[in-house]
Amino acid sequence: MKMRKKRAVLAGLAAVCLIGMTGSLAAGCGTKDAVSEKTGQEHLTGESKDSVVVTMPKTSEPEAGFDPAYGWGVGEHTHEPLIQSTLTTTTKDLQIGKDLAVDYKVSEDGLTWTVTIRDDVTFTDGEKLTAEDVAFTYNHCRDESTVADFTMLKEARALDETTVEFSMTKPYSIWPYTMAVVGIMPKHAYDENYGQNPIGSGRYQLKQWDRGQQMIFEANPDYYGEAPKIKTVTVLFMEEDAALAAVLADQADVAHTAASYSDQEIEGYHLMAVHTVDNRGFNLPCSEEETRDGIVYGNAFTADVNVRRAINIGIDREEMIEHVLNGYGTEAYSVCDQMPWYNEKSAVSYDPEQAEQLLNEAGWKMAEDGIRRKDGEKAAFTLLFNNGDSVRQALAEDTANQLAKLGIEVTVEGVGWDTAYDRAQSDPMIWGWGAHTPMELYNIYHTMGDAKTAQYSPCANASVDSYMDQALAASSGTESYELWKKAQWDGTTGITQEGDIPWIWLCNIDHLYFVRDGLQVAEQKIHPHGHGWSIVNNVDQWSWNVEN
Repeated sequence: MKMRKKRAVLAGLAAVCLIGMTGSLAAGCGTKDAVSEKTGQEHLTGESKDSVVVTMPKTSEPEAGFDPAYGWGVGEHTHEPLIQSTLTTTTKDLQIGKDLAVDYKVSEDGLTWTVTIRDDVTFTDGEKLTAEDVAFTYNHCRDESTVADFTMLKEARALDETTVEFSMTKPYSIWPYTMAVVGIMPKHAYDENYGQNPIGSGRYQLKQWDRGQQMIFEANPDYYGEAPKIKTVTVLFMEEDAALAAVLADQADVAHTAASYSDQEIEGYHLMAVHTVDNRGFNLPCSEEETRDGIVYGNAFTADVNVRRAINIGIDREEMIEHVLNGYGTEAYSVCDQMPWYNEKSAVSYDPEQAEQLLNEAGWKMAEDGIRRKDGEKAAFTLLFNNGDSVRQALAEDTANQLAKLGIEVTVEGVGWDTAYDRAQSDPMIWGWGAHTPMELYNIYHTMGDAKTAQYSPCANASVDSYMDQALAASSGTESYELWKKAQWDGTTGITQEGDIPWIWLCNIDHLYFVRDGLQVAEQKIHPHGHGWSIVNNVDQWSWNVEN
């Protein structure tokens, strides 16, 4: 986590999105009545020393509510569920800690996990939390999950009040990482409305939800752990410009922001940057073109491994971070930089001369127009980005400008998610990934389905698959780390520069926040993909400096 102060900003922006300096946030910013009367003006101005107001992107609002089967805590934007307890947790160094669990073990064949839980936990309705609730939650996720893979779970069973047994369909050494994000729900109080009116046993309880505007959480007075220092957490959902306006109007304590706003200083606030594994990169289809079921797979240009290697070392990531992210990011070389299972052999140095040599050796010769050709074909491809994402668009354009210097013609094109997945089978696309689990590697690089290629880009490597399969079958998550590293590069083959290199990773984007002076935000562990709920994972440990 790093903090910077910059030059002053004109307060006029606030007038665009705010009705005066005392009213609520205006509908023009998508936040009509964003702060309810219940929170009170004292809460807004930071005078209350046991409450905070935090902004998040509008996409962070859980559309399906607080049911883990439909995305709360699990799925693409993994985070700690806040209002529900989990069996385990991830520590600051991404090892496994314990929450409800007091002990857990796995059988020698990896097919049975046995977890012993605390016996002193109650839900906020006063009912005791038991192993029956744990088994119910996991079986529900197995049967109903629309956002995360639970196919490895055969059945969860309560052996007694404090012991739950998970029977697996296959060995799954990283199960504790799943147990760290699945919030436990009460079997006795679950119905189709649970997501909108959740009952949990976590540090906070939901007190108010104004859809499209805000959520208000209050500390759980019966929480079994250390009592939260922050008693009330108000989350406002708004776009970046509205979040900046809220800060300018003194109506938020922590506001998410973008690199494009990072050069501004606001009186009473400082800029905080949190390092992430929220990476951006693009796939490079590894196979020749073919059409199956109306979808084009493969790309004639990127099918050449030397082309892919040239692109990987022909991009100046440091320049890209300074130019696009205003310096707020780190160079990325894999989908799991800085994770315990990251293989440092993934890193490369910017070497445009070697990149040109690789292209020349592959037969792609520079023509008079500055574009390379081979057998009459241009060294060219289309680089996709999803519509509405200005950062991904800027990364795509910067990539195109850099590769033009190597004689590669890149056309950038914005697309919607309705067509992006199919288009990316033949055209490279800027993606965002990053999670606190090695399954991110598996999901991107392991062959899937009847096509026998990876899910998001046509590539396949039997050795890589084998290492990942062995990693999942390892006796523990820690023991699996070396196998995950070998899947990346074992000295002979893999997915790094000297291997297949089916993806080009560009940068890990720092998550930026304007933070009110005097608020002590607890040390953040590296954030995963998604500029949302991760910031409040440890909000219970935040505090105010009463002198401010």
